[in-house]
Amino acid sequence: MPAVKGEGMRGLAVFISDIRNCKSKESEIKRINKELANIRNKFKGDKQLDGYQKKKYVCKLLFIFLLGHDIDFGHMEAVNLLSSNKYTEKQIGYLFISVLVSANSELIKLIIQSIKNDLSSRNPINVCLALQCIANIGNEEMVEAVGKEVPKLLVSPDTNDSVKQCAALCILKLFRLKTDILPPGEWTSRIVQLLNDKHLGVVTSAASLIQGVVHDYADDYKGCVQLAVSRLSRIVTSSYTDLQDYTYYFVPAPWLCVKLLKLLQLYPPPDDPAIHARLNECLETILNKAQEPPKSKKVQHSNARNAVLFEAINQIIHMDSEQSLLIRGCNQLGQFLTHRETNLRYLALEGLCLMSNSEFSADAVRKHQETVVSALKRAVDLLYAMCDKNNAEEIVSEMLTYLETADYSIKEEMVLKVAILAEKFATDYSWYMDTILTLIRNAGDYVSEEVWYRVIQIVINRDDIQGYAAKTVFEALQSPSCHENMVKVGAQWCSSNFFTANLHCALLQQEVCSCQLTSNLLTCSQKSRDTFKSDSNLKNSDAEIQQRALEYLKLSTVASPDVLATVLEEMPPFPERESSILAKLKKKKQEKTGIVEKEDKPEPVEKPTTNGQVPVHPPSNPALHADFISAGNAPVVNNFAAASEPAVGGGGGGGSLLVDVFDMPAATTVLGGVPSITLGAEENLKKFVFKNTGVLFENDLLQVGINPPPPIVEGGAQMKQVVNVEIIMEFNDHPIVDIQFSVNGMSQRIALPLPLFASKFFTPTEMNSQDFFSRWKQLGSPGQECQQIFKAKFPIDTETIKAKLSGFGVSLLESVDPNPDNFVCAGIIKARTVQIGTLLRLEPNRQAQMFRLTIRSSRPDVAKYLVDILLDQF
Repeated sequence: MPAVKGEGMRGLAVFISDIRNCKSKESEIKRINKELANIRNKFKGDKQLDGYQKKKYVCKLLFIFLLGHDIDFGHMEAVNLLSSNKYTEKQIGYLFISVLVSANSELIKLIIQSIKNDLSSRNPINVCLALQCIANIGNEEMVEAVGKEVPKLLVSPDTNDSVKQCAALCILKLFRLKTDILPPGEWTSRIVQLLNDKHLGVVTSAASLIQGVVHDYADDYKGCVQLAVSRLSRIVTSSYTDLQDYTYYFVPAPWLCVKLLKLLQLYPPPDDPAIHARLNECLETILNKAQEPPKSKKVQHSNARNAVLFEAINQIIHMDSEQSLLIRGCNQLGQFLTHRETNLRYLALEGLCLMSNSEFSADAVRKHQETVVSALKRAVDLLYAMCDKNNAEEIVSEMLTYLETADYSIKEEMVLKVAILAEKFATDYSWYMDTILTLIRNAGDYVSEEVWYRVIQIVINRDDIQGYAAKTVFEALQSPSCHENMVKVGAQWCSSNFFTANLHCALLQQEVCSCQLTSNLLTCSQKSRDTFKSDSNLKNSDAEIQQRALEYLKLSTVASPDVLATVLEEMPPFPERESSILAKLKKKKQEKTGIVEKEDKPEPVEKPTTNGQVPVHPPSNPALHADFISAGNAPVVNNFAAASEPAVGGGGGGGSLLVDVFDMPAATTVLGGVPSITLGAEENLKKFVFKNTGVLFENDLLQVGINPPPPIVEGGAQMKQVVNVEIIMEFNDHPIVDIQFSVNGMSQRIALPLPLFASKFFTPTEMNSQDFFSRWKQLGSPGQECQQIFKAKFPIDTETIKAKLSGFGVSLLESVDPNPDNFVCAGIIKARTVQIGTLLRLEPNRQAQMFRLTIRSSRPDVAKYLVDILLDQF
């Protein structure tokens, strides 16, 4: 705290020393409460406190507030200090008010009166204190009270330079509250002329003010361009001694340079040839100085010099007219791509992204292709922008290689960009085919429907590539780890009647991952009766698969050759239209940045004749489209209303949380709405975390069990209700099964939570030690990890733990953890909209009978959910 000589506040110094010597938080609070009580008593009891004592106690309150404690008194004493003639007392009063008084306080009227008095003072220090207070807590009431007085201080020739600086920033604060305080025309020319002031502090403050005002009154302040260029020229051509007071680590007035360059970017390039030439000279000088050896090794010097340089390059990009400057700026940014400072590399990539859109610097940007490929994630945007026919294959190849190890957060966008580039610059469609199939192999989970739909459209429309496509997909299907999207591509091409017998067999041998894909494979197998007759299709628990198999089998036996020829008519070519991949990328970019990108259409696919046939497009959900016999009668799929809950199918109507098991007539329905869970139903629920069969509920009237469905149901045998469940995304709650029935004429109703946990949708994943811990480190974002240390409920037994973890659905990984007593597991929760990778680590402490359970998952909060359901099991 500042103090006049001979007026040091010893009591304040002692109090601060006492606080610093406290050994604990409790002792600090005790000492503070004691001091607060003393100050409160002084303010209430002693009416003869002089200015020095008030200042001392107000300073103590400020210090206590800065320690994080609330202050609810002393405000009036601070207001009283504003009327003091002593600088230190007035300063402490303004400081307390600026920090602790809100804009809607009842004391504002008293404060405004003191501010008015100080604004009219002949002492510039008092005026500056008042202006700083206005800028700190300014509100509309202050605007009305002093809004007309402050601009006068700024433009008056008699005003002190320090006051002008404060006035400029104060006006900027008031202008943001109410633009009417600075109407165009009245003060414009005098404010603009401040850029030519002799005092650089005034120029710096004026530049900030003009930059804020220009957004509303651009035409009125356009005269600032000439003065800004003139002032910038004088700064960049000056020596160290010329601006010694405003030189920061050998860089003359760096903050003012940056402000002036930002101000110039709010206007088009100057039309006046003389001004334009002088601005170019300034920019060349800044680029030349950037090439000179640094005058200091300190980081402050390089930061100041680079700040001016990057803003100068932004101005060059903004002008977009001087090829030599653009190329020099591009080369300068290229040097930063390999700099050890991450921030400089990022800024360089941002600048090069902008330069790649200019016809003058596009070639210069491409010279840095090799460096950019090895840069950080931000390089993906630049690679996409700088790609052309000459370097497309090399860039796409590098992006495909990087995709295998890329961060999960950018994989989907990288896939879209690679797909667009491959289509846009493909001179050989076999290369395009290889690229898309490599995409599916390297990042299958991130290849959206738009990508593989697009490749189907292109291949169907081009006869010359269909044979190569069938051969390539057949080879890809031989891989034991073939991704489901690869099977989907093959299924669609088989439906298009240019498949080979080998491709057809390869498809039928795949262990597909979903009922929807199985339905598609039946459609592509229209000529194979053995496929339709198999029990796995005719007696499948999924109604869609059953229906397709029965209808196709019947069609193949009763239909005449003419009917079959009509029904199985070859799929016509697709009409020419904008790429859906590019549309999705634009949408993704807009969602992320809010910026609408310019049109960038891929080269159109050659459009063959359609022979009058009606075009057929891939459905938005191929698994749910109606087939050619039962059009419009596809089975109903129940969806949960909430996006966080799984979808349940198998009987019943629309999207309800309830599954009406016995489908009672409306007259016998007991109650409507969502019932509360029947008492005792939750007792058996937790048993199903590690198992899939057993008794869910039992009383003297009814037993509800969960069993796997039998392959055949004989006449007179017990009937079981089959419920098909698909997870849409992660969920927390259990769906409720509502059972309504009658006994001896009495209606009964039981509501049971189905033992559906997100873990039931785990697919075990095998990993070695290196892959496990590499992925473990990647899952470190907030919400992705949950850890609990808890007491074991049962004796710690290795085999029991292994059995439970295997029953949980994850893969138990042997010889992965350095500690052989620990258990590590891996699995993927496969949902319709997302794939959730999960890693588990269970560390037992046998001596203390304790466990430490740590789960990391790729989706936020899933780890916590999984830990919560496991805690009761150990």
